Amino acid sequence: MKKYAIIVAGGSGTRMGSPIPKQYLEIGNKPILMHSLEKFFKTDSSIRLILVIPEVDFDFWRALCEKFDFTVPHQLVKGGKSRFQSVRNGLAQIEKTDGLVAIHDGVRPFVKPEVIMESFKTAEAEGSAIAVVALKDSIRKLTDDGKSFFQERQYFRLVQTPQTFQVQKIKKAFEVTELHHFTDDATVYEHQGWQVSLIAGNVENIKITTPEDMEYGNYLLGKNPM
Repeated sequence: MKKYAIIVAGGSGTRMGSPIPKQYLEIGNKPILMHSLEKFFKTDSSIRLILVIPEVDFDFWRALCEKFDFTVPHQLVKGGKSRFQSVRNGLAQIEKTDGLVAIHDGVRPFVKPEVIMESFKTAEAEGSAIAVVALKDSIRKLTDDGKSFFQERQYFRLVQTPQTFQVQKIKKAFEVTELHHFTDDATVYEHQGWQVSLIAGNVENIKITTPEDMEYGNYLLGKNPM
């Protein structure tokens, strides 16, 4: 089946305290976003890459590509006012409905190739594949009155991306009106009454949002250059 990957990068960089959005900041020797695109391309060069960023960033991104001699083929698509709308804009570029599409955060450059490939394999067989990792720490649930209660961590997972789906199903799922509880693509998929399938992610696959994340990202690159 034809494979697609929608890389969503609409962050503003507020928590990073940076004058430019975090996806364009450098770790190692190039912007974070380029590492993310390269990871999918190097995993399988036949994957059609769709990059969704704010339209006002198009010229800046093209200038970065020229500066860093970045030649990974990808289609540029303008983002929406929310992640939901940005993903929907990306899905609109996929005309055929018999393929598979991975939806991935542009600021998660450390996803392992094995996770990407397993996500496509599982989505083809089961309809969806959501990368998750187990919790290591104990957790407690807070209530509105300030109390907290112990929770069994074995019943919880931290959700990552990619979140991969059969194109026909996820396109149908995104035809609905956006709702406040759509925190990721899996929740949009579940809104149709479909159960999501979970796959093992990798713990290094962090979402880079703070200066501390940048430090960790540079550390990971120092150990395993991309």
